[in-house]
Amino acid sequence: MQKDVIIIGGGIVGLATAWRLLEARPELSITVLEKEQDIAAHQTGHNSGVIHSGIYYRPGTLRARNCREGYAELLQFCQKHEIAHEICGKVIVATRPEELPQLDKIMDHGWRNGLIGIRRIGPEETREKEPHVQALESIWVPQAGIIKYRRVAETYVKLLRAGGAEVRTGFKVVNILRKGGEIIAQSEKDEVRGRILVNCAGLYSDKVAQMTGQNLDGIQILPFRGEYYVLKKEKQYLVNNLIYPTPNPNFPFLGVHFTRMIEGGIEAGPNAVLAFRREGYSRWDWQVGELMETLAHPGFRQLAVKHWREGMDEMQRSFFKSAFVKALQKLVPAVQADDLERGGAGVRAMACDREGKLIDEFLILENDRVVNVCNAPSPAATASLAIGKTIAERTLSKL
Repeated sequence: MQKDVIIIGGGIVGLATAWRLLEARPELSITVLEKEQDIAAHQTGHNSGVIHSGIYYRPGTLRARNCREGYAELLQFCQKHEIAHEICGKVIVATRPEELPQLDKIMDHGWRNGLIGIRRIGPEETREKEPHVQALESIWVPQAGIIKYRRVAETYVKLLRAGGAEVRTGFKVVNILRKGGEIIAQSEKDEVRGRILVNCAGLYSDKVAQMTGQNLDGIQILPFRGEYYVLKKEKQYLVNNLIYPTPNPNFPFLGVHFTRMIEGGIEAGPNAVLAFRREGYSRWDWQVGELMETLAHPGFRQLAVKHWREGMDEMQRSFFKSAFVKALQKLVPAVQADDLERGGAGVRAMACDREGKLIDEFLILENDRVVNVCNAPSPAATASLAIGKTIAERTLSKL
């Protein structure tokens, strides 16, 4: 049977896209294909669980617009479907005078993105919110919150199946064919035929895009692992909610921070180190072919030259707990190495062009009968309903 829409990828973006399609056109036949035995197995399932406010993103970008729109929709969705979440707020902390101009820039982005109630606070008020934080000055962001995104993804699946859509796990797409008016997604043992294909394959989105014949113009997914520690139970009093550093404007990651989790506990991290395979959640997890492909990419080599110093610092934090703790102590000086236990890890899919620029925007490319989501960085989970709507609209225009 020919499906109207095939979606590759059972993470939060692929599932939200399917749900948006079903909302708009309940009569559509939709199949979501996920290569793992369960949905949300990678970026969604390893997400830190922060509901992002949209304060960091350049005004006018897809990231900024979708974050603000998706934020409101996510909260409504969670309330309607009784998904545990909490809007607890966060502090973005400057600990050195040279970081204060970056706070100015972040505040400007927040105002222009429509955030209400954000404000600069001094060290005394920072300590009122986070008693163990050391700050010269901070930004208070009341909109930030916490959630478990796997629960959101699981709810999408329930709604999809109730609406007649199909979510198939254990279906790894190894080839994509076109035949007449059909597009065919093939696994090693089976195939699904459809009118339109949507690629939401995350860490393998570039590979799937190439199967569809999409010209990526040198863009490749680079995998960056983020590792966490967790505070021991007796030390969780050191953190109330969310504590973030002032980000380095010349480095494309936010830096290690503290996150209270909706199901209990405090995470500390993540760092950002090159993963030696696309789904490499451990320092010892290698795949020679994927690693060589990363190292051979001209964009990665330029990125490595540009950020070699920051990269070495991140590697130190990966291999030496003392270096990780030192970074955390800039925010909460009372934290000691004995207070922390090694936690989990996640891998970010970062699209990089041939010049070494990490693409800091949602990247959606199209060709005949195909919509390729080639880059969906944070805040993709927060913004999943808004991004899903955008992808769904582009998909419906092809039907």
